[in-house]
Amino acid sequence: MSSLTGFLTASVNQAVEGPKSVESQLTETNSQNMGLLEPVPMSSASSANLSRAEIETEITGGSAILSETGPLGTIADIKEDQAPSDLISVYTVRSGDTLEGIAQMYNVSVNTLRWANDLKKGSPIRPGEILTILPITGVKLTVKSGDTLKTLAKKYNGDIEEIIAYNDLDLTRGLKIGDTIIIPNGEEGSAISSSGFASTAKYKSPSYSGYYAKPVANYRRTQGLHGHNAVDLAAPLGTPIYAAAAGKIIVAKSSGWNGGYGNYIVIAHGNGTQTLYAHLSRVGVNIGSRVSQGENIGAMGSTGNSTGSHLHFEVRGATNPF
Repeated sequence: MSSLTGFLTASVNQAVEGPKSVESQLTETNSQNMGLLEPVPMSSASSANLSRAEIETEITGGSAILSETGPLGTIADIKEDQAPSDLISVYTVRSGDTLEGIAQMYNVSVNTLRWANDLKKGSPIRPGEILTILPITGVKLTVKSGDTLKTLAKKYNGDIEEIIAYNDLDLTRGLKIGDTIIIPNGEEGSAISSSGFASTAKYKSPSYSGYYAKPVANYRRTQGLHGHNAVDLAAPLGTPIYAAAAGKIIVAKSSGWNGGYGNYIVIAHGNGTQTLYAHLSRVGVNIGSRVSQGENIGAMGSTGNSTGSHLHFEVRGATNPF
């Protein structure tokens, strides 16, 4: 007991008097007053330029990254007044996982997982498989008399093919009065959070002036802000695409529909934001690799939900400067 009292007294004295010399500490330290070992933190040099997602990847060894929505990455940690995250997450499937369980973990619908990862109903998921978690915004509605895919797509500025794919609709059956469907990236009305959607309209994104460089050297902007804070930049097929800022590749899809993005890349940046490059004809990077600002990462194309050669460029977590 006396040794504990002495240790506490010495600790208080050191806090008041300031740190002693190394020589005096060596003289006074013994097995009775030696402090407990503390965990070694990541060095500031190695973590200063990493985003939270990248740090979590280092901590988990890239096995299973938790959702970044809550402070601790769990649904219970989400506060009602907290701005919903529009960042894309990736999850490595573990033994015993189900789509329903993963969807609940990230507070998204099962259809969101299927739609973003080209999974059909009944398709199995296997340990080691990497799933992309897209925090899709949209409009949830109940089909009324007179509603058709064409009228709903026009009313909510949606895309017929995306509505069919997301809701896994049977075209031979058609829409039925009373059905509940989602208009992915619908821009009119408000999203329903219980369906795995969250509207970010009332939250203002930060601006990082000068942080992002042009992802295309020469382009023509064919569409202003739409969808997830995106712009469309047109140029000839095969035009080089560059990383807008330095960071780590977290998504690199070189085939498939992928929620309409086609071939696309997502880079996580040191300031906590992400940039997305969609409809590519070629993907020139791999998941986990690091890129510098201005590095060639792929080539412009027209894959996925696209009607012509262009780059669909998103900035998630900040204002899109283009």
